[in-house]
This record gives sequence, structure tokens and C-alpha cells, in this order.
Amino acid sequence: MNNANVTYLTKNGLSELESELQHLLTVRRAEVADRLHQAQEDGDLLENAEYEAAKNEQSFVEGRIVDIQSMLSKASVIKKGKVDGVAKLGSTVMVQENGSTVETYVIVGAAEANPTEGLISNESPLGGALLGSKAGDKVVVEAPGGNLTFLVTKVK
Repeated sequence: MNNANVTYLTKNGLSELESELQHLLTVRRAEVADRLHQAQEDGDLLENAEYEAAKNEQSFVEGRIVDIQSMLSKASVIKKGKVDGVAKLGSTVMVQENGSTVETYVIVGAAEANPTEGLISNESPLGGALLGSKAGDKVVVEAPGGNLTFLVTKVK
């Protein structure tokens, strides 16, 4: 399988996507269908803002269902391997930029990335730069304002 087509997920990320899909299929679809039905009963569909909003919501829900099904069909769960001090998918990496406070990130697949929660994608500039690094390494990340240098303080 081509790695570009793989959706890397942690066990937790896989569970969350499966739960979201189940919610969309069983709850959200029914809610949107009810909204559409109610809007249709409200009369002229050409000038019915509620009907338009419900159709847009239906498109969003159906699109998200297709996206999640696609991600799950290509899912590869990140397995915790032996801790060898080398950053890889699933690793927790502590970095420090120019003597500032140490920041902690977990390297995950793009579908699960959430930088505000410390989950960075292996496809992001920082995540990609950290792959293969060890404590004591300096990694350089290209940014619009210039290169940023991070010191890897710990990998677990």
C-alpha cells in the first residue's frame, strides 16, 4: 500500500472517528432529515431560507460521512513499538526553541492532528522535521518568517 494513501491513527483517534461516523449515521442524518421535512412543509422551497440551510447541512453531513469512511478504509493504527529514543509516529517529543519553555508534542497522522492539544501531524513541517530525531538533535523547520531551530530534549 502506498504510504501517501494511508491514514495514520492512534487507537484513540480510530475510536473517535468511528464514534463520530456512528453519530453522523444514526443521529445527525435523522436530525437533518427532520429539518428538511419540516422546511418542505413550510411552503415555497425557492424562497425558504430554512430549507436552503437544511440542504447545506445535509451536504456537510454527507460529505463528512464520506470523508470519515474514506479515512477508516485506509486506516493504519500507530502501534507503540519499543522506546528506542528515535522520534516516529506515536512518539512523544519534547522540544525547545531558542531557550524558550519546553513544549511537548505527540506525532500523529494528519487526520488526528490538533496542535492546540499537542498532537502534530507527521506531514506538518515540525512533525516531519522531528521524525528520526533523538534527544540532543537540533531540527530546522522552514517557516514563512524564516527558519526555526528546535532542540529535541526528550523522545519517548
